[in-house]
Amino acid sequence: MDQMSIVARADGLFAPVSLGELTLSNRVVMSPMTRRRAGPGDTAGHLQAEYYAQRAEAGLLIAESAQVSPQGRDAAGTPGIHSAAQVAGWRLTTDAVHARGGRIMLQLWHVGRVAHPLLRPDGALPVGPSAIAAPGMAETPDGPRPYPVPQALSPAGIADVVAQFRAAAANARAAGFDGIELHAGNGFLLDQFLRASSNRRTDAYGGSIANRLRLLLEVTEAVCEVWPAGRVGVRISPINPWGGMQDSDPAALFGAAAAALSVRNIAYLHVAEARTRRPMFGWSRLRDRFGGAYIANGGFDRYCAEAALSSGRADLISFGRAFIANPDLVQRLRLGVALRPADPAVYYGGGAVGYTDYPSLSLQQRMMRPAYDWRRAALARLHWW
Repeated sequence: MDQMSIVARADGLFAPVSLGELTLSNRVVMSPMTRRRAGPGDTAGHLQAEYYAQRAEAGLLIAESAQVSPQGRDAAGTPGIHSAAQVAGWRLTTDAVHARGGRIMLQLWHVGRVAHPLLRPDGALPVGPSAIAAPGMAETPDGPRPYPVPQALSPAGIADVVAQFRAAAANARAAGFDGIELHAGNGFLLDQFLRASSNRRTDAYGGSIANRLRLLLEVTEAVCEVWPAGRVGVRISPINPWGGMQDSDPAALFGAAAAALSVRNIAYLHVAEARTRRPMFGWSRLRDRFGGAYIANGGFDRYCAEAALSSGRADLISFGRAFIANPDLVQRLRLGVALRPADPAVYYGGGAVGYTDYPSLSLQQRMMRPAYDWRRAALARLHWW
């Protein structure tokens, strides 16, 4: 392998790319991350606008999960997209990002059973596919409490959830976002319907893989009535067990999901992969079943990202925690500058500290470009081949 071939492939991370109806300046995506800093009424404001604008150099920003209704709320400080005030609040963010030449989509979220009556305005039980409590504890105003047994959604309740996503998609469009991403992973409602461990239904939404896919596909079709399919993405997390998520055949389940979403011509599939991306799950087969743009996520550094792109295993790479302490992550990746560590103590809640106060590179640091690590790049490429 000669150095020139590595250089050509390394440029791929920073090359423009088409994603559905969008043209992005590079293939670096900021993954959605809950930060719990929304204001009264679960409303994003000037703080969120500054945070996302600082990171607008990414080819695409995917804003943190926004609840599609009060029913879908899980904790204080998480933003919503179901009221006029929330739409206006998010408009501050989209205007700020667009002013810096960035692109931003909003992830739509319903937490399903991983909630608690103390977190609901009406004090009602959370909902889920079946009356099965999630393991773990909810963070309530009265301290940690076990997740309760949820109310199994009726057919009318399922139709209402679909309507909630459709309305939230319309609100995201009114707020000026460039598109939306459906959160179908991490143990939340759409994921709960997909997995056999949480879905024991015997009607058209349970049992077979085709039935367990039904809600995700209905929601996808509903939001595509509001947005062109080329501005809609879906995120899944096939092997994330959080919230009691298990399935006897995840490869078959998520392969079928990828194929069904491909038929609907959505912009991309965003996959939370294992931190070790060896072929234990068959990520390349999942990518092939979808056929469209594939965004890979899961502990990537620059070298693994370049290798994944050059091998054809992914079209874009999303970075999560690396963006927290590195608002200029794209520039740091491009220059090969070491990343700042983030402080986990301020991941969730609070104000500007640990949110908008991480500094960017100084002019001197930008000019002190380290040598490209050819050995590390070659090892990463061998890992992917």
